Amino acid sequence: MKSRIIIPLLFALAIYLFWWLAYPHALSYQEQYQLFLFTGDYFRERIGVAGGLADYIGEFITQFYYIPWLGALLLALLFLTLQQLTWRVIRSSGVQKFRSSGNANSQISDFGFTNSYFLSYIPPLLLLWHMGDESVLLSYPVALVMALWATLLMGRKSAWPDLLVIPSLYWLIGPVAWLYVALRVMALGWKNAWLLLYMGLCLFAANQWLLTQWPAKMVAWGLNYYRIPMMVPLLQVLIPAVIVLLAAVGRWGDNLRPASGIATVVSLLLLAFWAAEKGFDRDKYELIRQDYLIRYERWDDIIDRARHYTVRTPFWSQSVNLALAMKRQLAERQFEFYQSGEDALFMPRTRDLTSMLPTSEVFWQLGMVNSAQRYAFDTQESILNLRKSGRLTKRIAECMIVNGQYDVAAKQLDLLKKSLFYRSWAKEAETCLYNDAKVNAHAEWARVRACRYKNSFLFSYPEIDKMMGLLFVDNPSNKMALDYFLAQLLLKGNVQDFMQHLSWAQQYGGYSQMPRGYQDAVRCIQARGNVANSPYADYVKRMMEGGRHE
Repeated sequence: MKSRIIIPLLFALAIYLFWWLAYPHALSYQEQYQLFLFTGDYFRERIGVAGGLADYIGEFITQFYYIPWLGALLLALLFLTLQQLTWRVIRSSGVQKFRSSGNANSQISDFGFTNSYFLSYIPPLLLLWHMGDESVLLSYPVALVMALWATLLMGRKSAWPDLLVIPSLYWLIGPVAWLYVALRVMALGWKNAWLLLYMGLCLFAANQWLLTQWPAKMVAWGLNYYRIPMMVPLLQVLIPAVIVLLAAVGRWGDNLRPASGIATVVSLLLLAFWAAEKGFDRDKYELIRQDYLIRYERWDDIIDRARHYTVRTPFWSQSVNLALAMKRQLAERQFEFYQSGEDALFMPRTRDLTSMLPTSEVFWQLGMVNSAQRYAFDTQESILNLRKSGRLTKRIAECMIVNGQYDVAAKQLDLLKKSLFYRSWAKEAETCLYNDAKVNAHAEWARVRACRYKNSFLFSYPEIDKMMGLLFVDNPSNKMALDYFLAQLLLKGNVQDFMQHLSWAQQYGGYSQMPRGYQDAVRCIQARGNVANSPYADYVKRMMEGGRHE
């Protein structure tokens, strides 16, 4: 009996530590692409489509990812709940079989521990693997839990109430209701297989009369389980199938026994390792971690991680260069780290969830407020399930406040005030509206406002180096603009302009001596690249050989 308490607690602790210590950035990633609002309209919007309640509950939980340890705790409880419900569903199937054979007292305890108990850990471990896909939404595991809970609640009651339960459950949790139907048919016997046909008719009716604006594939497979519409990952289908299979083992497999308890535990540990190793792509989550560190301005951590692990993408280069610039080390150390090419400082506009986030932050720190706002807005509009982003809405509001666009900023703040974790910030920011003196007294906003361009002009990505030069000329105290100007010239191989403007670094850079990075670049230029062990010469050679396409 003690093991029945200790093992689940150890499992929950492992899940908690996994998310809190190993993948807090994954939690931040999920939280920043939604904005849960405590309003009746928000609830009605969610509940107005199939799976809406599971989606609403999933988003409610996801908002707590803002505090990583709390989000990890809630996830651990959800995983533990899934395991416990799976165990009870499997065991209830086994109990019925044993009772019908008149052998319950002698077998229930043994069967429940050796098979159903340990095997009940398979679905949550598969779920861990599945959630390594950053597009999986929490509404999916919530729907699994609700389907299992409904199954246990109904027990072996007559199938007739299912005429009401099945369509209601489908509307509340979405197509995962198939799991409930399959388990009910298994519990009541195949004479009730008509429930499967009835479930299909419910889906057809929903598609024809209630969800006409949605493609049939999404109605059948789920509107809110996956962030990318029209895509159905294999594990989304496999996990409910595995639960049904385990229930079948519980009902008909009473003679099946693991070779030993140790073999079963070892198999589960191997599955857990495989889920963590294969489900969470290392390079992808390193970039997500970088974005997380940028969000909380942990520049030293970005630089330290970059020394040990490189992801050869523009996103990685931009993140590291930003961290170096914020620590005034860009001129000194830029080419010690991988540079993707001319896009290593700024990413051109790309409609996806992550690519433009480092560049948006760079623009903000430099004082290019309009560009920061445009990149943040485009990223928010790229959220494929049409959610708002708390993080991006906050940045858009900041840009509008700095630009003095108080009317439109008020609309963004009004949204944030209806959330939990952005509410206090929004209420404080609201006090600065229509009050230039208070904005100018704000440390961050005053700095960014002072760094802005003095004149308006059209944004031109191919001439981003000239834009950096103009930004510095407008405000010579903006040393970050100077660093980025010279760094972009080096990335483009514009050695003539670099040599011409190097005196700016001497005059305005605030350096006691010329940074090593600039010294190395000058030697490389003067020697036409024939400098041994030169980081800049290595970069130029790689670019000339087409290395930007690595």
